[in-house]
Amino acid sequence: MDLSVGKTIARILKVNHAGEFGAIRIYRAQAFVARRLIPDLLPFLTETLDHEIDHCRKFRAAMPERGARPCYAMNLWGIGGYALGLLTALMGRNAVMVCTKAVEATVHRHLEEQLAFLTSRDEALKALITEIQIQELGHLEYAQMRIRPSRFNAPLERLIVVATETVIWLSTQGAVTRMIRALRARPDPDAS
Repeated sequence: MDLSVGKTIARILKVNHAGEFGAIRIYRAQAFVARRLIPDLLPFLTETLDHEIDHCRKFRAAMPERGARPCYAMNLWGIGGYALGLLTALMGRNAVMVCTKAVEATVHRHLEEQLAFLTSRDEALKALITEIQIQELGHLEYAQMRIRPSRFNAPLERLIVVATETVIWLSTQGAVTRMIRALRARPDPDAS
């Protein structure tokens, strides 16, 4: 395997593992608040939290054989995720759904780029990401179907997307920019 491909694959795992770590904190904080303020959301939040814990574990398990290691800024993901989850849950049901939509849509976009890159390069990791993506899309669809119209939805969603992208970039010291360039610049090796 080409060294730059190996580095890109390691970066994919690093970013995905850190993202799941942050998502765990978001949903954990939202579930904490929902127990008292929005108990009917608790089943969704609990199931989603269980998914994110499983995703985080699977990405961590895939790291050693690919020379990847966890992100050095896991605390940044943890603090940011918990703060975002707590604030959106305190804002209410709609903010929780907007948060879920914003985070999961951002994740979906990144996963799509990764899947295209991994084709014929790391089929096992591609299969893992595809499996995880199915659950992430379920979270996104659940949220999209439950968002009520509000003038605050679009600004809140933009803020969360920008915050998510910023944390991704900061936690990889800009390596995510190089990773995305590599993802977009490399043609499918199976294409003729």
